[in-house]
Amino acid sequence: MTQTLTLRIVGRDLPGAECGGYRDVHVTVQRGAEPDRPVRADAAEVVFEFEVSVVAAADGTPDFKGPYVQGKRGERFFYLTWGELPPGGEFAMFRRAKLWFADVPEAVLTAGVGVGEVGLTDEKGMPLCAGVRPPGVAWRVG
Repeated sequence: MTQTLTLRIVGRDLPGAECGGYRDVHVTVQRGAEPDRPVRADAAEVVFEFEVSVVAAADGTPDFKGPYVQGKRGERFFYLTWGELPPGGEFAMFRRAKLWFADVPEAVLTAGVGVGEVGLTDEKGMPLCAGVRPPGVAWRVG
């Protein structure tokens, strides 16, 4: 059986369009290897909504499929990707934050729709990167 799961990622506390040595900073959810709908990092908040398919693996655990899904079975995740995007230029990625589907609560999977809220600035004032797990991301049915 395949189920559609709609996720809305709400990012707050963005680091700004200029941070560290970076200029024209944008954040995006990664679709395959490409940025999808970049938003300037000086926005009050960003909202990314996307769908993934949830299928039952042979052992009965949920598995995730679709263009936003990265990683191998049992370790699936998605990326929030940071890059410079100057006017008229191309997106140049410089860091990513990884959020795991295994952290999405059962209640969200059952409902088929969820919201993940995440602060997007690290303790040094830079764009959030590396692995982000609860409580760094707060999941709820939405």
